[in-house]
Amino acid sequence: MGIALTGILFSSCNAPQKDEKEMDKETVNFKVKVNEVKLGDKNAKVFHLDNGNGMEVEISSFGGIISKLIVPDKEGNSENIVLGYENIADYDNNDYYFGAAIGRFGNRIAKGQFELDGQTYQLATNDGNNHLHGGLLGFNRVIWDSEFQEREKSMKVIMSYTSPDGEEGYPGNLKTTLTFELTADNKLLLEFESETDQATIVNLTHHGYFNLSGMKEDILGHQLTLNASKYTPVDDELIPTGELKAVEGTAFDFTSSHKVGERIAEVPGGYDHNFVVKESHSDELVKMAELYHEASGRLMELYADSPAVQFYSGNFLDGKVTVDNVTYNQYMGLCLEPQTFPNAPNEPSFPTARLNPGEKYTHKIAYHFKVK
Repeated sequence: MGIALTGILFSSCNAPQKDEKEMDKETVNFKVKVNEVKLGDKNAKVFHLDNGNGMEVEISSFGGIISKLIVPDKEGNSENIVLGYENIADYDNNDYYFGAAIGRFGNRIAKGQFELDGQTYQLATNDGNNHLHGGLLGFNRVIWDSEFQEREKSMKVIMSYTSPDGEEGYPGNLKTTLTFELTADNKLLLEFESETDQATIVNLTHHGYFNLSGMKEDILGHQLTLNASKYTPVDDELIPTGELKAVEGTAFDFTSSHKVGERIAEVPGGYDHNFVVKESHSDELVKMAELYHEASGRLMELYADSPAVQFYSGNFLDGKVTVDNVTYNQYMGLCLEPQTFPNAPNEPSFPTARLNPGEKYTHKIAYHFKVK
């Protein structure tokens, strides 16, 4: 696949922003570079945003992909902390879903089937017998319309995509907007909004693989906190059984900080489970997780308004990808994916994934980056 680049650089310059407390006293030092990437007979855009405070993010309109996320450590050294490919064109075969927008339905649906208003819908089955992350041509493999906007203390990339009725088996024309916002005080904010012209199901998320060491080591030594007192057990195909189980006294208890690798041997196959933060939908943005890497001092706080978060410990990374002389072996990155429960359309007791005409689906995710 051929790839061509053109670049445009914009900036609004004054003193760099260094301290959140000084935010009202100083102007920011934003920079944005926009490259055009040719993917076969289509064009995509790559936005490189720099907030002037040590944090940068690279976002592609192909797949809504965050291909780089550069944040400072406690010494002020900034490094990329997400797994990805070297070139945007390589994401066309992104079987790991590195950094991608996920839709129409994140996670798994058993047998790729669900019933809505008496009609059974058959989705693509791309994970054994089951449907995973939107199917063969999910939101991670389409080119989104995209534009850049600058605000007083943040930069935004706004993307939109309309998934036609019947795509991957889903009913309804689903119009989705995805907004990425990088703030001057080192926050990365995502917001999904969707509307449909026919009853359908929606569960959108983002699939970043984080490694706060800058890929100097795997994630087993990272310290994780999950504000979830329950999780959903799964069967041998990673489909929830329908039960909500207390984490207390188990290897799934991250209500206080634990190293990821501390009890992973007690979890066959590693962590790939839905942790229940709220048992029903609400618009409240709550702190779901905290991830800390002691050597670098990097701390990531995750907030979202969805009911749950999928914690995946990178179990299926298999050494087939090497970037910057780092081979992505098992446990080289972990995912924290805010979401509605997996297989929710087939479990009446789970929070609903249904979206009706005239309603608006919204999902907000916020990553706060700090050092300690």
